[in-house]
Amino acid sequence: MAQGSDSNDTSYKSPSPGSRPSSSDDAKKVMRREKNRIAAQKSRMRQTQKADSLHVESENLEKENAALRKEVKKLTEEAKYLSSVLSSHEPLCTGLAPQTTDLLYSPHPSSYHQHIAVPHYQP
Repeated sequence: MAQGSDSNDTSYKSPSPGSRPSSSDDAKKVMRREKNRIAAQKSRMRQTQKADSLHVESENLEKENAALRKEVKKLTEEAKYLSSVLSSHEPLCTGLAPQTTDLLYSPHPSSYHQHIAVPHYQP
C-alpha cells in the first residue's frame, strides 16, 4: 500500500451543504436531460428510417440487376443466333467479296446476291 493511505479511505468527498446546487440548477439539468433524450430518440428514429430506405433501395436495385442480367442473356442468345444465320448465309452470298468505298452504296445486280429463307429469331 502507498504510504499515508488507509484502505477504508476514499478520495470521494461529498459536497458541502453550502455548495449544493439550487433548485433552478436542478430544473436546468432535468430540462437538458429531457432535451438530450428527445434528440437521441429522434436520431435513432432517423437512423432506422435511413436503414429502412437503404434496404428498400437495395431490394429494388437487386430486382433491376436481375432483370438486366436476364436481358443480357436474351440479347447474347439472339446475337449467337444471328451470327449463326450470317455464317450459314455467307457461303451462299457471292456479293460479299471485299468492296471498295465507291461500291458500298451501289446496288448489287440480282445475280450477285442470293437470299435464303431464315425464320425470325424466337426467344
